[in-house]
Amino acid sequence: MSTLLEHVMMPEVRPFSIAAAMILIVGSLEVISMLVGASLSEMLGTSIDFSHPSDNGVLNAISWINVGGVPLLIFLLLALGAFSITGFLIQDIARMVAGPLPATVASIAAVAVSVPLVRAASGAIARIIPKDETYVVGLGDLVGRVGEVVVGPLDQGPPGRVSVADVHGNRHFVLAVAAPSSSPLPQGTLVLLVDRDGTRFVAVKAEDELKPSKPSLSSS
Repeated sequence: MSTLLEHVMMPEVRPFSIAAAMILIVGSLEVISMLVGASLSEMLGTSIDFSHPSDNGVLNAISWINVGGVPLLIFLLLALGAFSITGFLIQDIARMVAGPLPATVASIAAVAVSVPLVRAASGAIARIIPKDETYVVGLGDLVGRVGEVVVGPLDQGPPGRVSVADVHGNRHFVLAVAAPSSSPLPQGTLVLLVDRDGTRFVAVKAEDELKPSKPSLSSS
């Protein structure tokens, strides 16, 4: 273990070790934020829109690399992972041939290799995950829809999450709280979204006549 630690802390690989550590930190923050009823990926995803041209050259460059338009958090993890892995590989190969490269040179090479990798990976991932920007309905159109509590229970405190399909069958995972007059709604309960305040919905238990014939919305 000490040998591995010494290896990853060497000056020539330190940028790639920092990138790997950032992956762990960001991943941990996302898990913690979900446990308290929020989502780091959702907050980042709503703050920057890469789907339209911008006057900012950096944003346009990121949009070109993030060809699939994956959420910002996933894009950051992809970029950090590609940079870290390719950097370690470059230094390992250089060490076997002649000796490790200076950290700056290896970092430039890692960035050059990572860009096409991240572009290809974002395109592949975008084909298998839902994207908010592909939905043809707004959040307001979800009011009146029946969903299922997937992170709960829902009460009047921190929001949980409800899985709900729009009229086109696209599935959304939205923040929701129970209505003021409602008792706590445990995970698995079918609920009716009756109101919305920003990105947070208000839910009540769905009446029997509103429930679909399937036992669970999440199975669709």
